[in-house]
Amino acid sequence: MSQPVLLLGAGRRCEYDEFVLTRIAAARPVVLVDAAPPDWARPHLDGHLAADPGKDGATASAVVRFAARHRVRGVLTCSGEYTVAAARIAGQLGLPGTSLATAAVCADPAALRALLTGGTVPVDDPGPPRVCAETVVLDGEIRIAALTRTTLGPAPARQPLRHTVHAHDGLLHNRFLRLAVDRTVHALGVTRGVLHIGLRLTDRGPRVTDVTPRLPGDLIPLLVRRATGVDLAQAAAALATGELPDTTPTRQRAAAIQFAYPAATGRLEHLDLSPDAAREPGADRMILTQHTGNQVTAGPHATTADRLALWAAVGDTPAACDDTLRRMARHLSATVVPFATAA
Repeated sequence: MSQPVLLLGAGRRCEYDEFVLTRIAAARPVVLVDAAPPDWARPHLDGHLAADPGKDGATASAVVRFAARHRVRGVLTCSGEYTVAAARIAGQLGLPGTSLATAAVCADPAALRALLTGGTVPVDDPGPPRVCAETVVLDGEIRIAALTRTTLGPAPARQPLRHTVHAHDGLLHNRFLRLAVDRTVHALGVTRGVLHIGLRLTDRGPRVTDVTPRLPGDLIPLLVRRATGVDLAQAAAALATGELPDTTPTRQRAAAIQFAYPAATGRLEHLDLSPDAAREPGADRMILTQHTGNQVTAGPHATTADRLALWAAVGDTPAACDDTLRRMARHLSATVVPFATAA
């Protein structure tokens, strides 16, 4: 096997995680570190190391033994629960990657807030309206590859309803947002890596709310690639192996994704998607993410696991994407029987 990268965890849901895996695997051999690889991941893998990434110490030992027999080029993960483990293992093997200190502080909201405040970074609690800077750091050069604008659902859960990326987003030229991102990267001491930096837009300017020191989820890397041509997944893999990726934009478009949540809490009795959705102009994909018979929770208290479907669109402008998303939504039908009624 020629110099693979080790990926900690394939992800739990094919609908969200397969895209990133395919992009990484298109650039270099991938060995998955997971207790049991899901069936959808197997076609994209060059190997499998049977170890539970959640068992940090045991996994590190298994990886060290594997690395003694194979020349491992890098270690990365797309899962929040394994970010610290990936940083620790990369450090033990002397490989590039997010430092253990950075991964640990980003996983602790109080510690992150204290660090950023000490670095004169304007901070705030999460809340609407929300923007995330998809940031690539190349030997200290900080590039905002794209901005993801997120529409949130009702409190208290405030789950994302929609993400939109536009290559010509006006905020890309906002010097206060740029300053907040630059100061965040410097405060964390990151010299190479891909970061998902959350910001809240306020009357006092952009305020940093959270930092994810890895690729974002929710198919945001797909939106960035569709809108700008920048491949965040391959950039993360390249940086994990000590290489410098090309992050030059090659597209000037917009892309958006929308999620459907149940209208009531209860048992999902009916869920159907018309194949005509794929024929809508601008449609990228539309996928059911739930199964009939399952118990689901309505929007105000829902989690990402309650989502019924997702659909993505590409267009010249965010408005064009919005129109496509609205047309695609008409092809989805769902019925939830409330628990009291079902009883």
